[in-house]
Amino acid sequence: MDVKPIIAPSLLSADFGNLKKDIQMLNRSKADWIHLDIMDGVFVPNISFGIPVVKAVRALSKKPLDTHLMIVQPERYIHAFKEAGADMLTVHWEACTHLHRTIYQIKEEGMLAGVALNPHTPVAGLEDVINDLDMVLIMSVNPGFGGQKFIPRALDKIKALREMIDRNGSEALIEVDGGVCRDNIAAIVNAGADALVAGSAVFKAENPQEEISILKNI
Repeated sequence: MDVKPIIAPSLLSADFGNLKKDIQMLNRSKADWIHLDIMDGVFVPNISFGIPVVKAVRALSKKPLDTHLMIVQPERYIHAFKEAGADMLTVHWEACTHLHRTIYQIKEEGMLAGVALNPHTPVAGLEDVINDLDMVLIMSVNPGFGGQKFIPRALDKIKALREMIDRNGSEALIEVDGGVCRDNIAAIVNAGADALVAGSAVFKAENPQEEISILKNI
């Protein structure tokens, strides 16, 4: 591959008893971003962590914070996540009644704006906002839990999204989250992805820092 993908390890798979150690490892690694999965137990059937943990990560991290809100009414918390230190804020298409307004609320706070799509959500719904976005996150598993297997159909969605982005002259990045590992990363990037979230593949590896380098260079 000519262009190396952006690698964003997900802290959801980190050791929360040694979070500082894992963040320091990511600081030393070739990871580009740190991915933060915010879950509310309503939009998804799991609760992860919230604003105080994001603040703590910001104080320790030398990498941009790629913050993924898997919550209802995300517009209520845009300013709070900016204050906590998020650099990128991604909301779910399925959770936003007024998506265009929410995108611009994120931008007005000085963050990059992303929209995530669940596995059942077609990319066609983004046609009218694709030029307003900095990133689209394709969920390649059902959101809510780490360690799931990659859904192959996501490759077709990535290709369709890449066609839409190119046709509209959008500069949005394509990020993929769920089941990403060294066995499928080449296919995901070849389909058109720019950024890859990797949780279990990194933190369950024998040498996480080395695994990040492998993912970066496949």
